[in-house]
Amino acid sequence: MSRTAVVLFNLGGPDRPEAVQPFLFNLFKDPAIIRVPGPLRWLLAQIISRRRAPKARGIYAQLGGGSPLLTNTQAQAGALEKRLNGARVFVCMRYWHPMSAEAAQAVKAYAPDSIVLLPLYPQFSTTTTQSSFADWTRAAAAIGLSVPTHGIGCYPTEPGLIESFARRIRPALAEASSLGKPRLLFSAHGLPKKIVDGGDPYQWQVEQTAAAVVRALAVADLDWAVCYQSRVGPLEWIGPSTEAEIRRAGADKAPIVVAPIAFVSEHSETLVEIEIEYRHLARRAGSPGFVRVPALGTEEAFIGALARLAAAATTPAPKIGAGAGARLCPASLAQCACG
Repeated sequence: MSRTAVVLFNLGGPDRPEAVQPFLFNLFKDPAIIRVPGPLRWLLAQIISRRRAPKARGIYAQLGGGSPLLTNTQAQAGALEKRLNGARVFVCMRYWHPMSAEAAQAVKAYAPDSIVLLPLYPQFSTTTTQSSFADWTRAAAAIGLSVPTHGIGCYPTEPGLIESFARRIRPALAEASSLGKPRLLFSAHGLPKKIVDGGDPYQWQVEQTAAAVVRALAVADLDWAVCYQSRVGPLEWIGPSTEAEIRRAGADKAPIVVAPIAFVSEHSETLVEIEIEYRHLARRAGSPGFVRVPALGTEEAFIGALARLAAAATTPAPKIGAGAGARLCPASLAQCACG
């Protein structure tokens, strides 16, 4: 019987206060994040991680001292494994444990006949999926793990994903509607504008996901917008920012519903930045109400979508690509996973 290993990728997060600075260092030393030569990048990562660590520890203190992302991802992996026919699911985090080296060792011990790389990033970016796949490739090569491998690069309009978002958003809209006509904000993690201008398809794919969810909601005259959160540093970032859209909704006296359109697991950006910081901002801005849509987590249709993607991905030849489907992105987006 064929043995398939499915590697479920996520960002990772510090599991205790002492892990915050090394987690940030791992993040900022990634060449996909800070795109400068290696020695300078290492130095910048040291400086930035030291400077940002105190504020980040304060954020994680609101979550009990560490990120819940690993626990939440493990729950998703367990739910996915139950939906697959005998495949084993492994969790691999990009910037904190278990990282690629640890996950690759576990996969090698399992001795699979094929491997499916499945990111919990529905929309492809060079800063997330491509970075995770590259790190996995290095780790696998270092230990001689060489079996047919297929990477699912993106799934921004996968029907089960869209259905799950719609299921989560409908009750939030109903709750907010008691206070007026709500404005639905699809909030995604931002990127520096120069990365998107360089052909990264992330923003285009986020917009495709949001538009597909709006069609699935089928709400007449729905008031909605796509926006971007979590900006850091002095570079120009893609917009509009979530903060600006919340202030605009407050000025319009519209109740606000925020749906994390690129986050499928609860973590600091959803549980602190959206739930606490943006809720306070909405109140100060004059909005009559604020509702956060929970991340998809183990929502049945979403896990079903992941299971279908994983089952369809097995291939007899080694390949790291964009999954079973054809190219989604416009040809102008040169960094598309499909090439």
